[in-house]
Amino acid sequence: MANESLSAAQRTKIRRLAAPKEEAVEEGKEINVVPFLDIITNVLMFVLATVAVTFTATIDVAPGHKGIREADTKNLDLSVIVVDGGFSLKAKGGNVATGCEGAGTGLAIPKRNGVYDYTSLKDCAAKLKASDPSFKSEEAVTVSANPQIPYDVVIATFDALRTSPGGDELFPNVAFGVAR
Repeated sequence: MANESLSAAQRTKIRRLAAPKEEAVEEGKEINVVPFLDIITNVLMFVLATVAVTFTATIDVAPGHKGIREADTKNLDLSVIVVDGGFSLKAKGGNVATGCEGAGTGLAIPKRNGVYDYTSLKDCAAKLKASDPSFKSEEAVTVSANPQIPYDVVIATFDALRTSPGGDELFPNVAFGVAR
């Protein structure tokens, strides 16, 4: 019954005064940065999830070089050329024959069933190094490859020439050569 004694204007004024007031933004008050940080975190997660990560590896090799040697010094001067059909080896200025049997023409180590034969390459390099006692101290080999040879084949060739089949050091100094 108390409502009946108040006029409509009075009831409106009471409702207006009783309603919660919205706070006016005043200078000096703190700004809520949580929504901004949420957006930045989401953008950062998106960037991290879509960035392509690349890993690089390095291989220590020396550039090929021509040096002047004494005429009476015997050197193996082993060069390996990686081609589509296998490995061509050159030692003491001449080609190594197929099967690593002396001097001759052709590929010294042809592919076996379409796959490069790194075991035979190791065996052939060890055999050539052991063929003369003056070659025992030689540690350098030059590797060249045709442009279409995959990078992993070149690296596997380096690895095959560094150690002998028994695990001993064979040619630890691998140099890049330029195929002509």
